[in-house]
Amino acid sequence: MPPAPPESSDELLHRLQRFHADYFPLHQQRFQDLVAQGQHPKTLFIGCSDSRLVPYLLTGAGPGELFIVRNVGALVPSYDGSHGLHGTMAGIEFAVLMLHVKSIIVCGHSHCGAIRTAYEGAPEEAKALQNWLRLVDEALLPVQPCPEALLRTEQRSVVLQLERLMDYPMVRREVEAGRLKLHGWHYVIEEGEVHVFDVQRGDFVPASRSTHSGTGPFTPHVEHLNE
Repeated sequence: MPPAPPESSDELLHRLQRFHADYFPLHQQRFQDLVAQGQHPKTLFIGCSDSRLVPYLLTGAGPGELFIVRNVGALVPSYDGSHGLHGTMAGIEFAVLMLHVKSIIVCGHSHCGAIRTAYEGAPEEAKALQNWLRLVDEALLPVQPCPEALLRTEQRSVVLQLERLMDYPMVRREVEAGRLKLHGWHYVIEEGEVHVFDVQRGDFVPASRSTHSGTGPFTPHVEHLNE
C-alpha cells in the first residue's frame, strides 16, 4: 500500500473542515432557512477589529442575528464625506435602509491599540491609518497617555461615534421616530464585563448592574466623560 499522505499543517484548512463536518450538520436547517427566507438581523454591531472582541460571544447571537461592521477602533466616518467614502458608511446605510435594524451597537474595548496609536502616532507609511484615526481626535484628552486616560478615551470615543451616527439622516429619522435605538458599549476584556452608556448619567455602567443595554445620545455628552 502507498504511504498515507503527510498530515497537513494548514490550521485554517483544518478549521474549515471541522466547521463543515462538525458544526454545520448541527445547524444545517438554520442556514437553509436563512437562504430561503433571507437575513433579517435586528442589530447592527459596529465593533473594533481587535481579535479579542468577539461579538457572537458577547451577545449570545447565532447565525442571522447580527449585521456586523468592524474596523480599527470601532469608528464611524462623518456623513458629510469629509473623510471620504468608507465601507462602514455603506454598512450603516445598508443596515438601516435595507435591513431595517432596530438597534445599533457601537462597541469599543479596553487596551485598544487604535486609541493608543491615536495618542502616540501611526507609522509614517500607514497613510490610511493616520487619516482614519483623525476620527477619534475629539475624544482625546490633553494629557499623557496612561491606563486611566486610555480607558476614558476609549469610552469617550464610543460616545463620539454615537453622536456621529445621529448625523446620518436615516439614523436620526429612525431614532426620532422610535424605530431605532443606539447603544454604546465598552468591553473590559480582563473583567469579561461590558459597560453600557447611560445617557442620563453621562457615564458607563457595568451591564451586571445596569437596568438597560445602553442608551442615547440625543445631545452631546462627550464632555461628561472628562470628569
